[in-house]
Amino acid sequence: MSSIRHIKEQKRAIIHGHAQSDNLKGLTQVLTTLASLVLLWWVALLSVKVSPWLTVPAVLLISLFTLRAFALMHECGHGSLFRTQRLNRAFGFLLGVVSGMPQYVWSQHHNFHHATNGNWDKYRGLYTTLSVDEYAAMADAQQRMYRGKCSIAVAPFAGLIYVIFNPRFTWLKGSFSLMRHIVKGKIAQPNLSIKARAATFETRYWKSKKEYWHMFWNNVVLLSIWALMCWGFGTVLFVAIYLISASLAGAAGIILFTVQHNFEHSYAGDGRDWDYETAAIEGTSFLILPRWLNFFTANIAYHHVHHLSAKIPNYRLIRCHNENLKLFSDVTRVKLFHIHKALKYILWDARAHRIISVAEYRQQMNQARYATDLSILKS
Repeated sequence: MSSIRHIKEQKRAIIHGHAQSDNLKGLTQVLTTLASLVLLWWVALLSVKVSPWLTVPAVLLISLFTLRAFALMHECGHGSLFRTQRLNRAFGFLLGVVSGMPQYVWSQHHNFHHATNGNWDKYRGLYTTLSVDEYAAMADAQQRMYRGKCSIAVAPFAGLIYVIFNPRFTWLKGSFSLMRHIVKGKIAQPNLSIKARAATFETRYWKSKKEYWHMFWNNVVLLSIWALMCWGFGTVLFVAIYLISASLAGAAGIILFTVQHNFEHSYAGDGRDWDYETAAIEGTSFLILPRWLNFFTANIAYHHVHHLSAKIPNYRLIRCHNENLKLFSDVTRVKLFHIHKALKYILWDARAHRIISVAEYRQQMNQARYATDLSILKS
């Protein structure tokens, strides 16, 4: 009997045995993370006066604790860090401000990823993984740009865009479009209320009024903190520390997320034959990380368990994995020093239902050309 079948039969028992949230553990994780960030920011800002070199370790640690804040925010979105939704919402918002991401809006998109994990017709990851046919249709320059986009070297820039730029830009652009829509409506129909006119506005940046207000308050609070920090410590100093630490944290998050779904021949089905449990076991990897890095990533390396059920909190993932080692024997293991290799798997082979590397794609093309040439010679 396959491990997938075993998992399907025992899934309910596995989840029931480990999906219990603990408010005290959740609160301890959040408060220690936030306290560490406050302390490290204080050290980073004051150490500059002594020597900029003393600031470097503090900035690196700020990046790691920001990554941890993002991981805990992600868990609040699943409603698993705390027992009550009130605590998950409150601390999710706070951690969203710390990590630069409107938590509620982000969690809606992320929940879609969980619901469609492994169905590459619907969701293709942060880098929007191209299919083999889409890649083949590109010009050489476009192919080079795509390969470069998925590299470790570009990850800090991608992190800056993802964490700092996009959440602010989409909110501002969407808000200006909303105001323009309201003004045009009032000119055309003066008796129409602002609320009624706003209700007819549509944008791809948010799907509901609730999402918009979460974006609004996240940005207002975060921008206010930026302004206070610039006023108190100097714009250049604050911006430099903030941009560097946020970029590194964003880069680490993007890389970790990518290699947990893009690795050698990972499962990549489509809407016709997609299976949730198969995607959780064969479409996610188990990252073998040192204990200290598991701490900063809130055990998200045990991604197969997380995708089996997002209701299992981070502080129970390791135990769940260890108690079901035989069931998870088919999960692909990716070691820390093999992450660069996993990042080479950036093409979706829709025919084989798996992720392949550019090198494999080129080999396929060469074999196809050889077969064609051989056929012509025989004819």
